[in-house]
Amino acid sequence: MKPMAHLGVGIGWRPEIADAVERLDGLDWVEVVAENICPGHLPEALGRLRERGTRIVPHGVSLGLGGADRPDPEKLAALGERAVALGAPLVTEHIAFVRTSSPLLEAGHLLPVPRTRDALDVLCENVRIAQDALPVPLALENIAALFSWPGEEMTEGQFLTELVERTGVRLLIDVANLHTNRVNRGEDPAGVLDAIPLEALAYVHVAGGVERGGVWHDTHAHPVPPVVLDLLAELRSRVAPAGVLLERDDDFPPEAELAGELTAIREVLTATARALPQAAAPDTEREAARNPAAGAEPEAGAEPVRGQEHGAGAEHGAGKTGQAAAQTAAGAPEPVSGPGPGSAAKPEAGAEPEAGAEHGAGEAARTRVGLAQAALLSALVAGTPVPEGFDRARIRVQVRALAAKRADVVAKVAPELSGILGGRAPYREAFLAYAKGRPMTAGYRRDALDFAEHLLIQDLPADPAARRRLTAWWRERAGARPPRRIVRWARALAGRAA
Repeated sequence: MKPMAHLGVGIGWRPEIADAVERLDGLDWVEVVAENICPGHLPEALGRLRERGTRIVPHGVSLGLGGADRPDPEKLAALGERAVALGAPLVTEHIAFVRTSSPLLEAGHLLPVPRTRDALDVLCENVRIAQDALPVPLALENIAALFSWPGEEMTEGQFLTELVERTGVRLLIDVANLHTNRVNRGEDPAGVLDAIPLEALAYVHVAGGVERGGVWHDTHAHPVPPVVLDLLAELRSRVAPAGVLLERDDDFPPEAELAGELTAIREVLTATARALPQAAAPDTEREAARNPAAGAEPEAGAEPVRGQEHGAGAEHGAGKTGQAAAQTAAGAPEPVSGPGPGSAAKPEAGAEPEAGAEHGAGEAARTRVGLAQAALLSALVAGTPVPEGFDRARIRVQVRALAAKRADVVAKVAPELSGILGGRAPYREAFLAYAKGRPMTAGYRRDALDFAEHLLIQDLPADPAARRRLTAWWRERAGARPPRRIVRWARALAGRAA
Protein backbone atom coordinates (compact mmCIF):
# COMPACT_ATOMS: atom_id res chain seq x y z
CA MET A 1 0.00 0.00 0.00
CA LYS A 2 1.47 3.36 -1.03
CA PRO A 3 1.94 6.18 1.48
CA MET A 4 -1.00 8.52 2.13
CA ALA A 5 -0.87 12.06 0.81
CA HIS A 6 0.10 14.42 3.64
CA LEU A 7 -2.74 16.20 5.44
CA GLY A 8 -1.16 17.71 8.57
CA VAL A 9 -3.05 18.86 11.67
CA GLY A 10 -6.70 19.83 11.29
CA ILE A 11 -10.04 20.31 13.01
CA GLY A 12 -13.60 19.19 12.46
CA TRP A 13 -15.44 22.09 10.80
CA ARG A 14 -18.77 22.94 12.45
CA PRO A 15 -21.00 25.98 11.74
CA GLU A 16 -20.84 27.02 15.41
CA ILE A 17 -17.05 27.52 15.23
CA ALA A 18 -16.73 28.50 11.56
CA ASP A 19 -15.33 31.97 12.31
CA ALA A 20 -12.84 30.60 14.83
CA VAL A 21 -11.67 27.91 12.41
CA GLU A 22 -10.92 30.54 9.76
CA ARG A 23 -8.70 32.39 12.24
CA LEU A 24 -6.79 29.37 13.61
CA ASP A 25 -3.06 29.69 13.01
CA GLY A 26 -1.35 27.06 10.88
CA LEU A 27 -4.46 24.96 10.23
CA ASP A 28 -3.72 22.44 7.48
CA TRP A 29 -7.12 20.90 6.78
CA VAL A 30 -10.67 20.40 7.99
CA GLU A 31 -13.20 17.59 8.03
CA VAL A 32 -16.93 18.15 7.53
CA VAL A 33 -19.89 15.92 8.37
CA ALA A 34 -20.94 14.94 4.86
CA GLU A 35 -24.67 14.81 5.58
CA ASN A 36 -24.64 18.40 6.92
CA ILE A 37 -23.58 20.11 3.70
CA CYS A 38 -25.18 20.61 0.31
CA PRO A 39 -22.71 20.49 -2.62
CA GLY A 40 -24.41 23.31 -4.52
CA HIS A 41 -24.76 25.57 -1.47
CA LEU A 42 -21.62 25.32 0.62
CA PRO A 43 -21.52 27.59 3.67
CA GLU A 44 -19.64 30.77 2.86
CA ALA A 45 -17.04 30.15 5.57
CA LEU A 46 -16.31 26.68 4.21
CA GLY A 47 -16.04 28.10 0.70
CA ARG A 48 -13.50 30.66 1.86
CA LEU A 49 -11.37 27.91 3.40
CA ARG A 50 -11.44 26.00 0.15
CA GLU A 51 -10.51 29.09 -1.86
CA ARG A 52 -7.41 29.65 0.22
CA GLY A 53 -6.25 26.06 -0.30
CA THR A 54 -7.37 24.36 2.90
CA ARG A 55 -8.06 20.73 2.15
CA ILE A 56 -11.55 19.48 3.10
CA VAL A 57 -12.50 15.84 3.73
CA PRO A 58 -16.17 14.71 3.96
CA HIS A 59 -16.87 12.38 6.89
CA GLY A 60 -20.04 10.30 6.54
CA VAL A 61 -22.15 9.12 9.47
CA SER A 62 -25.21 7.47 7.91
CA LEU A 63 -24.10 4.75 5.47
CA GLY A 64 -24.15 1.98 8.05
CA LEU A 65 -21.68 -0.22 6.17
CA GLY A 66 -21.71 -2.72 9.05
CA GLY A 67 -25.45 -3.23 8.68
CA ALA A 68 -27.04 -6.32 7.20
CA ASP A 69 -28.41 -4.47 4.16
CA ARG A 70 -26.32 -3.49 1.17
CA PRO A 71 -25.40 0.20 1.05
CA ASP A 72 -28.07 2.60 -0.19
CA PRO A 73 -27.06 3.72 -3.73
CA GLU A 74 -28.53 7.18 -3.11
CA LYS A 75 -26.48 7.66 0.05
CA LEU A 76 -23.35 6.49 -1.76
CA ALA A 77 -24.04 8.88 -4.64
CA ALA A 78 -24.59 11.75 -2.20
CA LEU A 79 -21.29 11.03 -0.41
CA GLY A 80 -19.44 10.86 -3.72
CA GLU A 81 -21.06 14.11 -4.87
CA ARG A 82 -19.75 15.87 -1.78
CA ALA A 83 -16.24 14.52 -2.33
CA VAL A 84 -16.22 15.92 -5.86
CA ALA A 85 -17.71 19.27 -4.80
CA LEU A 86 -15.04 19.69 -2.12
CA GLY A 87 -12.13 18.43 -4.21
CA ALA A 88 -11.52 15.88 -1.48
CA PRO A 89 -8.66 13.37 -1.68
CA LEU A 90 -10.76 10.70 0.08
CA VAL A 91 -13.98 10.15 2.02
CA THR A 92 -14.41 8.50 5.40
CA GLU A 93 -17.13 6.54 7.16
CA HIS A 94 -17.48 4.19 10.14
CA ILE A 95 -17.37 0.49 10.93
CA ALA A 96 -20.85 0.48 12.41
CA PHE A 97 -24.52 -0.21 11.84
CA VAL A 98 -27.11 2.52 12.24
CA ARG A 99 -30.43 0.99 11.14
CA THR A 100 -32.37 -2.16 10.40
CA SER A 101 -34.88 -2.71 7.61
CA SER A 102 -36.97 -5.42 9.24
CA PRO A 103 -38.30 -3.89 11.39
CA LEU A 104 -37.59 -0.41 10.02
CA LEU A 105 -35.66 1.28 12.84
CA GLU A 106 -33.04 4.04 13.01
CA ALA A 107 -30.55 4.22 15.86
CA GLY A 108 -29.52 7.80 15.20
CA HIS A 109 -26.13 6.66 16.43
CA LEU A 110 -23.13 4.51 15.44
CA LEU A 111 -23.51 1.04 16.95
CA PRO A 112 -20.81 -1.67 17.04
CA VAL A 113 -20.96 -4.64 14.72
CA PRO A 114 -20.34 -8.12 16.16
CA ARG A 115 -16.80 -9.28 15.45
CA THR A 116 -17.91 -12.53 13.86
CA ARG A 117 -17.22 -14.21 10.52
CA ASP A 118 -20.74 -13.47 9.30
CA ALA A 119 -20.50 -9.78 10.20
CA LEU A 120 -17.05 -9.50 8.62
CA ASP A 121 -18.26 -11.12 5.38
CA VAL A 122 -21.18 -8.68 5.22
CA LEU A 123 -18.98 -5.69 6.02
CA CYS A 124 -16.38 -6.63 3.40
CA GLU A 125 -18.99 -6.97 0.67
CA ASN A 126 -20.59 -3.67 1.66
CA VAL A 127 -17.20 -1.97 1.61
CA ARG A 128 -16.48 -3.27 -1.88
CA ILE A 129 -19.85 -1.98 -3.08
CA ALA A 130 -19.05 1.43 -1.61
CA GLN A 131 -15.55 1.47 -3.11
CA ASP A 132 -16.96 0.70 -6.56
CA ALA A 133 -19.49 3.53 -6.27
CA LEU A 134 -17.28 6.28 -4.82
CA PRO A 135 -15.10 8.52 -7.00
CA VAL A 136 -12.28 8.70 -4.41
CA PRO A 137 -10.77 6.18 -1.97
CA LEU A 138 -12.58 5.25 1.24
CA ALA A 139 -11.26 5.03 4.81
CA LEU A 140 -13.19 3.56 7.74
CA GLU A 141 -13.13 4.58 11.40
CA ASN A 142 -13.12 2.36 14.47
CA ILE A 143 -16.01 3.43 16.71
CA ALA A 144 -16.51 3.95 20.43
CA ALA A 145 -18.85 1.47 22.12
CA LEU A 146 -20.65 1.19 25.44
CA PHE A 147 -21.09 -2.59 25.26
CA SER A 148 -19.73 -5.77 23.67
CA TRP A 149 -21.53 -8.38 21.62
CA PRO A 150 -21.69 -11.91 23.07
CA GLY A 151 -20.04 -14.73 21.15
CA GLU A 152 -17.47 -12.67 19.26
CA GLU A 153 -14.96 -14.69 17.25
CA MET A 154 -12.18 -12.14 16.68
CA THR A 155 -10.36 -9.39 18.50
CA GLU A 156 -10.57 -5.81 17.27
CA GLY A 157 -7.09 -6.11 15.80
CA GLN A 158 -7.90 -9.31 13.93
CA PHE A 159 -11.19 -7.89 12.64
CA LEU A 160 -9.61 -4.68 11.32
CA THR A 161 -6.62 -6.49 9.84
CA GLU A 162 -8.72 -8.93 7.89
CA LEU A 163 -11.01 -6.12 6.72
CA VAL A 164 -8.01 -4.30 5.25
CA GLU A 165 -6.51 -7.44 3.70
CA ARG A 166 -9.77 -8.43 2.02
CA THR A 167 -10.84 -5.02 0.71
CA GLY A 168 -7.77 -2.77 0.55
CA VAL A 169 -9.70 -0.13 2.50
CA ARG A 170 -7.77 2.38 4.58
CA LEU A 171 -8.28 2.95 8.31
CA LEU A 172 -9.16 6.10 10.20
CA ILE A 173 -8.01 5.40 13.75
CA ASP A 174 -9.72 7.38 16.50
CA VAL A 175 -7.45 7.19 19.54
CA ALA A 176 -10.25 8.57 21.76
CA ASN A 177 -12.35 5.60 20.69
CA LEU A 178 -9.50 3.26 21.63
CA HIS A 179 -9.60 4.76 25.12
CA THR A 180 -13.40 4.50 25.26
CA ASN A 181 -13.22 0.82 24.42
CA ARG A 182 -10.48 0.27 27.01
CA VAL A 183 -12.78 1.61 29.74
CA ASN A 184 -16.04 0.15 28.48
CA ARG A 185 -14.97 -3.15 26.94
CA GLY A 186 -11.62 -3.91 28.56
CA GLU A 187 -9.68 -3.73 25.29
CA ASP A 188 -5.98 -2.88 25.27
CA PRO A 189 -5.29 0.09 22.93
CA ALA A 190 -1.61 -0.78 22.55
CA GLY A 191 -2.58 -4.33 21.59
CA VAL A 192 -4.93 -3.01 18.91
CA LEU A 193 -2.22 -0.69 17.53
CA ASP A 194 0.28 -3.57 17.51
CA ALA A 195 -2.13 -5.85 15.65
CA ILE A 196 -3.52 -3.63 12.89
CA PRO A 197 -1.79 -2.82 9.57
CA LEU A 198 -0.69 0.76 10.25
CA GLU A 199 0.53 1.06 6.67
CA ALA A 200 -3.19 1.34 5.86
CA LEU A 201 -3.63 4.36 8.14
CA ALA A 202 -5.37 7.27 6.43
CA TYR A 203 -5.41 9.68 9.38
CA VAL A 204 -6.19 9.97 13.09
CA HIS A 205 -9.02 11.43 15.19
CA VAL A 206 -8.51 12.95 18.64
CA ALA A 207 -11.47 13.95 20.86
CA GLY A 208 -12.62 14.44 24.42
CA GLY A 209 -15.12 12.63 26.60
CA VAL A 210 -16.09 12.07 30.20
CA GLU A 211 -16.35 9.12 32.60
CA ARG A 212 -19.55 8.66 34.60
CA GLY A 213 -20.18 5.67 36.83
CA GLY A 214 -17.38 3.62 35.33
CA VAL A 215 -18.56 4.23 31.75
CA TRP A 216 -16.66 6.44 29.33
CA HIS A 217 -18.90 8.62 27.16
CA ASP A 218 -17.29 9.75 23.91
CA THR A 219 -19.02 13.14 23.97
CA HIS A 220 -16.85 15.27 21.67
CA ALA A 221 -17.99 18.03 24.05
CA HIS A 222 -15.14 17.96 26.58
CA PRO A 223 -11.43 18.84 26.40
CA VAL A 224 -9.07 16.17 25.12
CA PRO A 225 -7.77 14.40 28.24
CA PRO A 226 -4.08 13.54 28.76
CA VAL A 227 -4.85 9.82 28.47
CA VAL A 228 -6.02 10.32 24.86
CA LEU A 229 -2.94 12.38 24.01
CA ASP A 230 -0.88 9.53 25.47
CA LEU A 231 -2.53 7.16 23.00
CA LEU A 232 -1.74 9.57 20.17
CA ALA A 233 1.91 9.35 21.28
CA GLU A 234 1.63 5.52 21.33
CA LEU A 235 0.39 5.58 17.74
CA ARG A 236 3.03 8.08 16.64
CA SER A 237 5.73 5.85 18.13
CA ARG A 238 4.72 3.23 15.59
CA VAL A 239 3.99 5.33 12.49
CA ALA A 240 4.02 8.92 11.22
CA PRO A 241 0.32 9.64 10.54
CA ALA A 242 -0.45 11.58 7.38
CA GLY A 243 -3.00 13.62 9.30
CA VAL A 244 -4.37 14.20 12.80
CA LEU A 245 -7.73 15.89 13.39
CA LEU A 246 -9.34 17.38 16.50
CA GLU A 247 -13.08 16.68 16.82
CA ARG A 248 -15.47 18.90 18.79
CA ASP A 249 -19.24 18.62 18.27
CA ASP A 250 -20.85 20.40 21.21
CA ASP A 251 -20.28 22.78 24.13
CA PHE A 252 -17.76 24.63 21.99
CA PRO A 253 -14.99 26.35 23.97
CA PRO A 254 -13.41 29.75 23.31
CA GLU A 255 -11.19 30.04 20.26
CA ALA A 256 -8.05 30.16 22.39
CA GLU A 257 -8.92 26.78 23.93
CA LEU A 258 -9.35 25.18 20.50
CA ALA A 259 -6.01 26.63 19.43
CA GLY A 260 -4.43 25.28 22.62
CA GLU A 261 -5.71 21.75 21.93
CA LEU A 262 -4.29 21.86 18.40
CA THR A 263 -0.97 23.03 19.83
CA ALA A 264 -1.01 20.13 22.32
CA ILE A 265 -1.56 17.69 19.44
CA ARG A 266 1.37 19.16 17.49
CA GLU A 267 3.59 18.98 20.55
CA VAL A 268 2.78 15.30 21.08
CA LEU A 269 3.58 14.52 17.45
CA THR A 270 6.88 16.39 17.37
CA ALA A 271 8.01 15.23 20.84
CA THR A 272 7.32 11.59 20.00
CA ALA A 273 9.10 11.97 16.67
CA ARG A 274 12.21 13.39 18.36
CA ALA A 275 12.25 10.60 20.93
CA LEU A 276 11.79 7.92 18.28
CA PRO A 277 13.52 9.06 15.09
CA GLN A 278 13.04 5.64 13.49
CA ALA A 279 9.29 5.58 14.14
CA ALA A 280 8.50 4.40 10.63
CA ALA A 281 10.73 1.32 10.85
CA PRO A 282 8.18 -1.03 12.52
CA ASP A 283 5.76 -0.25 9.70
CA THR A 284 8.32 -1.29 7.08
CA GLU A 285 9.09 -4.50 8.95
CA ARG A 286 5.40 -5.31 9.37
CA GLU A 287 4.69 -4.80 5.68
CA ALA A 288 7.78 -6.73 4.63
CA ALA A 289 6.69 -9.67 6.76
CA ARG A 290 3.21 -9.58 5.28
CA ASN A 291 4.31 -8.90 1.69
CA PRO A 292 7.95 -9.46 0.57
CA ALA A 293 7.49 -6.95 -2.26
CA ALA A 294 6.63 -4.21 0.20
CA GLY A 295 10.24 -3.31 0.83
CA ALA A 296 10.56 -1.99 -2.72
CA GLU A 297 10.80 1.71 -3.43
CA PRO A 298 7.46 3.60 -3.62
CA GLU A 299 5.99 3.81 -7.09
CA ALA A 300 6.87 6.84 -9.14
CA GLY A 301 4.70 9.79 -8.34
CA ALA A 302 3.70 8.57 -4.89
CA GLU A 303 3.84 11.42 -2.38
CA PRO A 304 5.86 10.40 0.69
CA VAL A 305 4.29 10.73 4.11
CA ARG A 306 5.95 13.85 5.44
CA GLY A 307 8.14 13.05 8.42
CA GLN A 308 8.85 9.42 7.57
CA GLU A 309 12.18 10.17 5.90
CA HIS A 310 13.58 12.18 8.82
CA GLY A 311 11.42 11.00 11.71
CA ALA A 312 9.64 14.36 12.01
CA GLY A 313 6.08 14.63 13.20
CA ALA A 314 3.35 16.77 11.68
CA GLU A 315 4.83 20.27 11.48
CA HIS A 316 2.99 23.39 12.63
CA GLY A 317 1.48 24.91 9.50
CA ALA A 318 2.83 22.18 7.20
CA GLY A 319 1.00 20.39 4.44
CA LYS A 320 0.00 23.13 1.98
CA THR A 321 2.32 22.60 -0.94
CA GLY A 322 1.83 24.75 -4.01
CA GLN A 323 0.63 21.74 -5.99
CA ALA A 324 -1.94 20.74 -3.35
CA ALA A 325 -3.24 24.29 -3.03
CA ALA A 326 -3.56 24.63 -6.79
CA GLN A 327 -5.39 21.33 -7.14
CA THR A 328 -7.73 22.13 -4.28
CA ALA A 329 -8.47 25.61 -5.61
CA ALA A 330 -9.16 24.16 -9.03
CA GLY A 331 -11.60 21.67 -7.54
CA ALA A 332 -9.65 18.60 -8.61
CA PRO A 333 -9.17 15.94 -5.93
CA GLU A 334 -5.54 15.16 -5.19
CA PRO A 335 -5.30 11.38 -5.51
CA VAL A 336 -4.53 9.42 -2.39
CA SER A 337 -1.86 6.84 -3.01
CA GLY A 338 -3.03 3.32 -2.54
CA PRO A 339 -5.78 1.08 -3.87
CA GLY A 340 -8.42 2.88 -5.84
CA PRO A 341 -12.13 2.51 -5.33
CA GLY A 342 -13.18 -1.10 -5.44
CA SER A 343 -9.68 -2.55 -5.36
CA ALA A 344 -9.11 -5.39 -2.95
CA ALA A 345 -5.96 -6.75 -1.43
CA LYS A 346 -5.10 -10.10 -2.98
CA PRO A 347 -4.52 -13.08 -0.68
CA GLU A 348 -1.05 -14.59 -0.56
CA ALA A 349 -0.34 -17.41 -2.92
CA GLY A 350 -1.60 -20.70 -1.63
CA ALA A 351 -3.83 -19.16 1.00
CA GLU A 352 -7.31 -20.52 1.38
CA PRO A 353 -9.91 -17.99 0.17
CA GLU A 354 -12.01 -16.50 2.94
CA ALA A 355 -15.65 -17.48 3.13
CA GLY A 356 -17.60 -15.05 1.04
CA ALA A 357 -14.46 -13.30 -0.23
CA GLU A 358 -15.09 -14.04 -3.91
CA HIS A 359 -18.85 -14.26 -4.11
CA GLY A 360 -20.00 -11.84 -1.42
CA ALA A 361 -21.38 -12.49 2.00
CA GLY A 362 -24.29 -14.66 0.92
CA GLU A 363 -27.90 -14.11 1.89
CA ALA A 364 -27.76 -16.58 4.77
CA ALA A 365 -25.02 -14.56 6.48
CA ARG A 366 -26.91 -11.33 5.86
CA THR A 367 -30.04 -12.85 7.35
CA ARG A 368 -28.22 -13.99 10.48
CA VAL A 369 -26.57 -10.60 10.95
CA GLY A 370 -29.85 -8.82 10.25
CA LEU A 371 -31.78 -10.82 12.83
CA ALA A 372 -29.15 -10.22 15.50
CA GLN A 373 -28.93 -6.50 14.79
CA ALA A 374 -32.72 -6.11 14.67
CA ALA A 375 -33.14 -7.83 18.04
CA LEU A 376 -30.52 -5.54 19.60
CA LEU A 377 -31.78 -2.31 18.04
CA SER A 378 -35.37 -3.13 18.99
CA ALA A 379 -34.23 -3.51 22.60
CA LEU A 380 -32.39 -0.20 22.43
CA VAL A 381 -35.11 1.96 20.88
CA ALA A 382 -38.41 0.08 21.04
CA GLY A 383 -38.39 -1.45 24.52
CA THR A 384 -38.32 -5.11 23.48
CA PRO A 385 -36.43 -7.64 25.68
CA VAL A 386 -32.63 -7.49 25.67
CA PRO A 387 -31.20 -10.40 23.64
CA GLU A 388 -29.49 -13.16 25.56
CA GLY A 389 -25.83 -12.65 26.43
CA PHE A 390 -25.68 -8.84 26.50
CA ASP A 391 -24.75 -6.92 29.63
CA ARG A 392 -28.18 -5.62 30.62
CA ALA A 393 -26.80 -2.78 32.73
CA ARG A 394 -24.76 -1.52 29.79
CA ILE A 395 -27.74 -1.84 27.46
CA ARG A 396 -29.76 0.34 29.85
CA VAL A 397 -26.99 2.94 29.73
CA GLN A 398 -27.09 2.81 25.93
CA VAL A 399 -30.89 3.16 25.89
CA ARG A 400 -30.69 6.32 27.99
CA ALA A 401 -27.82 7.69 25.92
CA LEU A 402 -29.69 7.12 22.64
CA ALA A 403 -32.84 8.80 23.93
CA ALA A 404 -30.86 11.78 25.25
CA LYS A 405 -28.95 12.15 21.99
CA ARG A 406 -32.17 11.94 20.01
CA ALA A 407 -33.71 14.73 22.09
CA ASP A 408 -30.60 16.88 21.76
CA VAL A 409 -30.27 16.47 18.00
CA VAL A 410 -33.97 17.16 17.37
CA ALA A 411 -33.58 20.30 19.51
CA LYS A 412 -30.74 21.39 17.21
CA VAL A 413 -32.57 20.48 14.01
CA ALA A 414 -35.75 22.24 15.18
CA PRO A 415 -34.71 24.84 17.79
CA GLU A 416 -38.15 26.49 17.61
CA LEU A 417 -39.72 23.55 19.45
CA SER A 418 -38.11 24.42 22.80
CA GLY A 419 -39.45 27.96 22.55
CA ILE A 420 -42.95 26.83 21.63
CA LEU A 421 -43.04 24.36 24.53
CA GLY A 422 -41.79 26.82 27.12
CA GLY A 423 -38.08 26.11 27.35
CA ARG A 424 -35.49 23.33 27.32
CA ALA A 425 -36.82 21.41 30.34
CA PRO A 426 -40.49 21.16 29.20
CA TYR A 427 -39.34 20.30 25.68
CA ARG A 428 -37.03 17.55 26.92
CA GLU A 429 -39.65 16.04 29.21
CA ALA A 430 -42.23 15.97 26.41
CA PHE A 431 -39.79 14.56 23.85
CA LEU A 432 -38.49 11.76 26.07
CA ALA A 433 -42.07 10.72 26.85
CA TYR A 434 -42.82 10.66 23.12
CA ALA A 435 -39.62 8.74 22.30
CA LYS A 436 -40.46 5.88 24.68
CA GLY A 437 -43.28 4.72 22.44
CA ARG A 438 -42.11 6.01 19.06
CA PRO A 439 -38.83 4.59 17.71
CA MET A 440 -37.18 6.67 15.03
CA THR A 441 -37.75 5.24 11.55
CA ALA A 442 -36.23 8.03 9.45
CA GLY A 443 -33.91 10.97 10.04
CA TYR A 444 -33.96 13.59 12.77
CA ARG A 445 -35.92 16.14 10.71
CA ARG A 446 -38.70 13.62 10.19
CA ASP A 447 -38.50 12.83 13.89
CA ALA A 448 -39.07 16.50 14.75
CA LEU A 449 -42.19 16.59 12.56
CA ASP A 450 -43.49 13.32 14.02
CA PHE A 451 -42.96 14.68 17.54
CA ALA A 452 -44.92 17.84 16.73
CA GLU A 453 -47.75 15.82 15.18
CA HIS A 454 -47.75 13.52 18.23
CA LEU A 455 -48.31 16.54 20.47
CA LEU A 456 -51.05 17.99 18.25
CA ILE A 457 -52.91 14.67 18.19
CA GLN A 458 -53.07 14.88 21.98
CA ASP A 459 -54.21 18.54 21.87
CA LEU A 460 -50.87 19.63 23.30
CA PRO A 461 -49.39 21.95 24.34
CA ALA A 462 -52.21 22.89 26.70
CA ASP A 463 -51.80 26.61 26.08
CA PRO A 464 -53.94 27.50 23.00
CA ALA A 465 -51.47 30.12 21.78
CA ALA A 466 -48.58 27.66 21.97
CA ARG A 467 -50.68 25.03 20.20
CA ARG A 468 -51.43 27.48 17.38
CA ARG A 469 -47.71 28.25 17.04
CA LEU A 470 -46.89 24.53 16.93
CA THR A 471 -49.62 23.95 14.33
CA ALA A 472 -48.22 26.72 12.14
CA TRP A 473 -44.68 25.36 12.57
CA TRP A 474 -45.76 21.84 11.64
CA ARG A 475 -47.83 22.98 8.65
CA GLU A 476 -45.01 25.09 7.24
CA ARG A 477 -42.60 22.16 7.25
CA ALA A 478 -44.90 19.23 6.56
CA GLY A 479 -46.65 20.92 3.67
CA ALA A 480 -50.04 19.65 4.81
CA ARG A 481 -52.82 20.44 7.21
CA PRO A 482 -52.50 18.94 10.68
CA PRO A 483 -55.03 16.23 11.55
CA ARG A 484 -58.55 17.54 12.21
CA ARG A 485 -59.85 17.32 15.77
CA ILE A 486 -62.02 14.25 15.04
CA VAL A 487 -58.99 12.48 13.52
CA ARG A 488 -56.89 13.38 16.53
CA TRP A 489 -59.50 11.95 18.88
CA ALA A 490 -59.73 8.76 16.83
CA ARG A 491 -55.97 8.27 16.86
CA ALA A 492 -55.76 8.99 20.58
CA LEU A 493 -58.51 6.46 21.32
CA ALA A 494 -56.85 3.85 19.11
CA GLY A 495 -53.57 4.41 20.93
CA ARG A 496 -55.20 3.96 24.34
CA ALA A 497 -57.00 0.81 23.18
CA ALA A 498 -53.69 -0.66 22.00
